[in-house]
Amino acid sequence: MAVSGLSLRAGMTRSWAALPSWAKIAAVYALARLVTVALVLLAAQLAPAQSQLGSLNPLGDFTLAWDAQWYWLVAVEGYPDELPVDENGHVIQNAWAFLPVYAYAAKAVGAVFGGNWAVGAFVVSFVAGYLACLGLCAIIRIRQGRAQAMWAVAFFAFGPLAALFHVGYAESLFLAELFAALLCVLKRRWWWLYLLVPLMAFTRPGLQAFALMLAMYGIWRWFTRGRDPLPARDVVHIVVIGLFAAAAGFAWPAIAGVVTGDPGAYLDTELAWRRGWVGTEEFAPVEGWFAAADVWFAVWGLPAGMAPVAVVALVAALTALVLFLPAVRRVGPELRMWAASYLIYLLLVFFPQSSIFRLMVPLAPAMAGAAVLPGSGRRARLVRAGVMVVCLAGQWAWIWFMWARGSDYWQVP
Repeated sequence: MAVSGLSLRAGMTRSWAALPSWAKIAAVYALARLVTVALVLLAAQLAPAQSQLGSLNPLGDFTLAWDAQWYWLVAVEGYPDELPVDENGHVIQNAWAFLPVYAYAAKAVGAVFGGNWAVGAFVVSFVAGYLACLGLCAIIRIRQGRAQAMWAVAFFAFGPLAALFHVGYAESLFLAELFAALLCVLKRRWWWLYLLVPLMAFTRPGLQAFALMLAMYGIWRWFTRGRDPLPARDVVHIVVIGLFAAAAGFAWPAIAGVVTGDPGAYLDTELAWRRGWVGTEEFAPVEGWFAAADVWFAVWGLPAGMAPVAVVALVAALTALVLFLPAVRRVGPELRMWAASYLIYLLLVFFPQSSIFRLMVPLAPAMAGAAVLPGSGRRARLVRAGVMVVCLAGQWAWIWFMWARGSDYWQVP
C-alpha cells in the first residue's frame, strides 16, 4: 500500500509537471476563487442585518457592493454634463471619479447575459484576474525562475485582496493591463505599449506612475549601456511612450473639464470624497497623508503630535524596503522602479483611508516576487506556508470587516 501510494504521488507530480503553465495557473486560480466564494458565503452567514452581503444573494450583492454601484451608474447613465452640487455649492460625489473602460466592458459582456451588468462585471473581473495571473507569472519567471513564478501566482491568487477578482471594481482589469505593460518593458516589446497605455489611462487612475517608471528606466538604461547596449530605437520608444503615458494620465481630467465646462471638474469630484473626512476643498501634493494621519491618530486616541512623525517614518521605511531589502532586490531593477514610482504617486496624490489596501495591489509583482524564497529546502517551504496563511487570513479579514461588517464611510473597500 505504501509503495502504491508513493507511485500515485509520483504520478501526480509528473502529471502536474507536464502541464503547460497556463493550465497550472488556471488550476491554482480556480481553486483560489472557490476559496474566496466559500469565505464570502461564510461571511454572509455570520454578518449582521445591515451588511452589504444579503442573505438571499450574497455573491451577487458582493459583486455590486460599494464602488461597483458607481461603475454600474456609468454604464447605465453615462457622465453628467453638469457637476452636481450641494446646498453650499460644493461639488458632491459623482460618476466623473470612475473611468469608463471597465464600466462599458462589463456592459458589453453583460449584454450576452440578457443585459445583466452585474454578471458582465463578474465575468470581466474574473477573466481579467486570470490574465493578471498569467502576466505576473511571466514577469516573475524572467528574473526568478519558473517555480518561484508559480508560487508568486499562488500568493497573488489567494492574497488578502483576491476578492477583487469577484467584484465590480476596475482593479482586476487594470492589473491585467499593467502586468502586460510591465512584461513589455521587461521584454522590450515597445509597440504593444502604444495600445496598453491608453487602455490603462481610461481604466484606473495612476498612469503617471507608469510614466515616472519609464523615466527612471530610461535613466538606468543610459547609465548601464556599457554592459547592456541601448540602441537608438529603444531610446525613441522609451521617451515617446513615457511622454504619451504622462499626457494620457491627464486625459480624463481634461475630458471632464471639456464636457462639464469646468476645468477643475475631476479634481473637485475627487475632493468630494475627501471632504467627508477633513472638510477640505484644496489639494496640495503630499498634504493628504499628513491630513489623514491627523484623522486616524484622533480616531485611535494617539498623540496628535506623533502623526506627522509617523508619516515621515513610514516613507523612510518604505524607501529602505525598496532600496535595500534583499528580497525586494531579488525581483530586479525594473519591478523595483515600478514599486518606487507607484509609491511616489500615492504619496503625492492619495488621501489614505480604508481603500489604501486596494490601492496597494498594483505593487503585487514586487511584493509577490519578494515573498518567494529561492530553492526548495525546509526554510523555503516554511516561509511559503507562512505567507499562504497570512494571505488567507488577510483575505478573510478584508471580506469580513469591509463587506460583512462594513457599514460606515471608513470601511469602504
